[in-house]
This record gives sequence, structure tokens and C-alpha cells, in this order.
Amino acid sequence: MPLRKFAAITIGSILIAIGINFFLIPLGVLDGGIIGIALIINYLFHIKVGLVMLLCSTPIFVLVWYYSRDMLYYSIIGLLFSSYVIDLLEPYQYYFLYYIEWTPFTRSVLGGFIIGTGIGMMIRFESSTGGTDLLAHFFTKYVPLNVGIIILIMDLMIISLGELLLPGDTFFLSLMTITAGGVATSLCTLNRSKTVHLLNNSFFQ
Repeated sequence: MPLRKFAAITIGSILIAIGINFFLIPLGVLDGGIIGIALIINYLFHIKVGLVMLLCSTPIFVLVWYYSRDMLYYSIIGLLFSSYVIDLLEPYQYYFLYYIEWTPFTRSVLGGFIIGTGIGMMIRFESSTGGTDLLAHFFTKYVPLNVGIIILIMDLMIISLGELLLPGDTFFLSLMTITAGGVATSLCTLNRSKTVHLLNNSFFQ
């Protein structure tokens, strides 16, 4: 594996784990995509987020297997490592809440931006955490939008579902989270149209 890709997967996974454990979970806030689905299941049934991410991403990986095995390989690595780090940092999530006093709004925005940066770094180097990241790449074949914008649209659907299923009113904070995440992902993947075009060709040719 190229060193820069390995570094992107490692740093991106750590950022995602930090954003989830230290910013979102203590507040019961959602992110979007597979992470958002994993958080909904975690809040409802207390199943580990990383494990749910693995299970939910499996059908998407099976689909991608037929289009881009190189992308699939690096995305599996990204998913496995990020899932491991997320569950590894889980016992420490509430220490961060107790010792650093920020408002829920600040935590939600910073958490989303950190997660979006981690995802964006991985996408920029042709990896991902699986799930909606890969689906967003598929949609760029048909929709002339930045990957981060497509992910943002998917995220809105996920937090709307969470609003229906979860107690409490965290929709606004979740909305701030995915907005900040979408901005961060877009910034990280900015001016990468050539890369996205190459990825699309590898998916569908």
C-alpha cells in the first residue's frame, strides 16, 4: 500500500473515531450515512458503532466488487481500521465531555467537521469507510455534484429517520453536524474532478 494512502486511511480513521466518540455520542447526536445508521442502532440497542458499520457496509461492498476491486480493497481496509478505532476509543468518550466545557452546538459542529475531514481525506486518496461514501462515487456518474454534496443529501435522509425513531430533539444539532461534515468533505475533495472521473470509469467500464 502506498505510504500516502496508508497515512490518509490512518489519520482519517482516527479523526472519524474522535468525532463520533468525543463529540456526537455523549450528546446523542447523529451523523449521516452508515455512521448515522450505526449511531441510531447504538442509541436504540447499545450495539457497538464499529460493528454495526461493518455489518451495514457488507451489502454495498458486494455490489462494488463487480465494478472496482481496487477501490473495494482500500475501502475495506478503511472500514476495518476506522471501525476498530471507533470501538477502541469508546470507553473514553465521556471523559472528554466532562473535562472540556463546550456548548452542544459547538460540539456538534466541531464533531461533524472532524468526521467530514476524516472521510474527505480517505476519499481524496481513493479509499473510504464504505457505505454512502462508495454510493456517492456511483452517483457522481450521473449527477454533476461534488462528492461531499451528494453525501450531505444522503445524510439529511438519515437524520430525518433518526428524528422519527429516537427520543429527544436533536435534529437541529444533527443537521449542524452533517452540514459541517459536508463542508469539510467538500473542501478535502475540492478540485478532484479528474480523480472522480477516473474512479467513475473504473466503476463502470
